[in-house]
Amino acid sequence: MFHLLKRYYFQGPSKMAYLQILLKPRSRAACSFVPLQCVLTGLPKSQLFRHTSPGLTKAQGFHSSCCNWKKKKPPEPEPRELDLLRYDMKSLKDAPKPALYLSFAGLIPFVSVPLLMAIQETSYPELVFAQTAYGASILSFLGGIRWGFALPEGSPAKPDWINLANSIVPSLLAWIALLCKDYIFHAGIMVIMGLGIALHYDLALLPTYPSWFKALRALVTIVAVCSLVATLFIVNICPEKHLGHATNKVED
Repeated sequence: MFHLLKRYYFQGPSKMAYLQILLKPRSRAACSFVPLQCVLTGLPKSQLFRHTSPGLTKAQGFHSSCCNWKKKKPPEPEPRELDLLRYDMKSLKDAPKPALYLSFAGLIPFVSVPLLMAIQETSYPELVFAQTAYGASILSFLGGIRWGFALPEGSPAKPDWINLANSIVPSLLAWIALLCKDYIFHAGIMVIMGLGIALHYDLALLPTYPSWFKALRALVTIVAVCSLVATLFIVNICPEKHLGHATNKVED
């Protein structure tokens, strides 16, 4: 039986040549795609190459390379230009003396109101409204600074929509705070939000002011916001008393 199969399948030189092609080491990758029936059944040469061409294409298109397992170092972050503690606070000593004195003097209405109410352990609505109105006026002043800085020729700040439109936002918040005079707590929150937004504009969104001015703005804003927070805290925990009633009792 074996001799019959050998005589039937391997008779003729052409089929032996096909077998030699399959057994060559250089064509093993390509011949692995060739069906064995093509050789054993004695397919014509054209059909044999038609079956082997996809395998040869895959073998030729296959590419292997060594994987680079070495991790690349992440790029070092650039130094922050707006890092207030590292850059701007050091420039506070370069601030002009009039700017320092006037800015610190402008904190007296903020600090004096909660200090006086804390000493007397009494909440005075008139003083709270006076502090809120003063904060609203400061907000309008901060918005006007941006206009005065952007309008002159040669200024690093351009009089575009970003500079001029954002300068109006603190004034609008100040106006809303004054409209809430019957709701002191809401008015104080509005002023605090306005001071925070104005500081964000000057330090991050519109960073064209001198370094000493940005440091001064940050320091003054922090003190003003803390004073307003202290006032709202005293309003919630201390009994309320009007200044008119206290004056009448002193006269009696």
